[in-house]
Amino acid sequence: MTRVRQGLDDTGSVTLAARLARYSRAFRYKSLPSEVVHDVKRRLLDSLACAIGAWQAPPCRIAREVARSVMVPGGATIWGMEDKTSPDLATFANGSLVRYFDFNDTYLSKEPAHPSDNIAAVLATGEAVRASGEQVIAAIALAYEVHCRLCDAAALRPRGWDHVTYGAFSSSLGAAHVMNLSLAQTEQAVNLAGVSNIALRQTRVGAISMWKACAFANAARNGVFAALLARRGMTGPAPIFEGEKGFMPLVSGCFELPLMGGETTSNGDGAPFKILDTYIKPAPVEYHAQTAVEAAVAVRSELVAAEGHEALAEIEDIEIGSYDVAIEIIGRDPEKWRPATRETADHSFPYCVAVALLDGKVTLRSFTSKRLSDPAVHELMQKVRVVPVPELAGLYPHAMPTRITVKTNGGKFYCRQVDHPLGHPRRPLSDREIEQKFHRLTVGKMRPSQVERILETVWGLERIAEINDVMPLLRIHRK
Repeated sequence: MTRVRQGLDDTGSVTLAARLARYSRAFRYKSLPSEVVHDVKRRLLDSLACAIGAWQAPPCRIAREVARSVMVPGGATIWGMEDKTSPDLATFANGSLVRYFDFNDTYLSKEPAHPSDNIAAVLATGEAVRASGEQVIAAIALAYEVHCRLCDAAALRPRGWDHVTYGAFSSSLGAAHVMNLSLAQTEQAVNLAGVSNIALRQTRVGAISMWKACAFANAARNGVFAALLARRGMTGPAPIFEGEKGFMPLVSGCFELPLMGGETTSNGDGAPFKILDTYIKPAPVEYHAQTAVEAAVAVRSELVAAEGHEALAEIEDIEIGSYDVAIEIIGRDPEKWRPATRETADHSFPYCVAVALLDGKVTLRSFTSKRLSDPAVHELMQKVRVVPVPELAGLYPHAMPTRITVKTNGGKFYCRQVDHPLGHPRRPLSDREIEQKFHRLTVGKMRPSQVERILETVWGLERIAEINDVMPLLRIHRK
């Protein structure tokens, strides 16, 4: 037991929880490369845009109502309002907003993730302790780093667990860092985060419910709660990862975490920061569908240019050729051919491609209840076949290739393949394009002058003395 308390397992090796705690305590804003600082700002703007756009979404309203039932003067702001609640409930309400549209950033590896889901946790705890902009930037970069490295280390999906399970660890470390917990407290936050926050993959199987938007928000809420408990002296089971009944034996399998961003080898070579490898979305669909949408839009343009708009009604067959992970997640279940909810539709190869072919784009309006029940969309979906393409196998996660082939009644074929979608690190969105996304998602909810003030503030976040000063800028403008 003494060894465990000192961060050692029963062989005398440093436990993973202890290593993560030490990494968190050594993490510093001043050590971050300028491109990492800039990318944190880009991800923050993108996440706030998604959150403001989702203000009226049903699961987000429910989460907000629950958070408002516990009012805490001097607590953390429920975004869009003046009301303040506890940091963990604010994390849940705000995190649900970020996630609802499936429009926030993504990281794909052995386990997929949406690392920007950690941002709500950092801002809520940062506000509670009046953290500076620099502290918030560092804590966000840290949460991204831990989250993505865990996703690199072991897949949870094949074992029946949901990817948000890793989020309890990363958000607890982001919260612990911004609250400046001690080394011992940080280690206990990790232990507490891991012991009781294991999420089932059923969240993303078959017909998808409102909970999809809330699953990571709940993991982050639990991560924040773990950090708050550790701050007061609560201890958790150890070793949480390596123990006989711990995370590795029961959840992930055995793994080793490689060097993390800022750590160096014996040769002095430094590891890059993972936030630079995450992807910002140009379309509000599950990330594996991004290349499919882009390819379908290109096929539509070619088809219309060659045969006119009337040719859309002459489509006989649509083949979506992709890789095994994408097919498993968004191209296998029968519900993907008859989505009844937004959550199922944006995780459906047939739906996303059918809408892209009909409209030449996929936007938030593509998922209204009226569009979901449109006979034209449903008729076209029934012409969709999803097939594995042998030459695309093994390219994921370095590429996300999807090939769309359309055959018309006249026997003509139109085909387009996209390997890396817009927003991927190989084809990044510009700062201007991210600002345009912010403008699109906040129309009708914020005044233009308010939007410009937010953009100016986030681009200069390191100069903010207290993150609390940012919160009033996020209030929803209601006539």
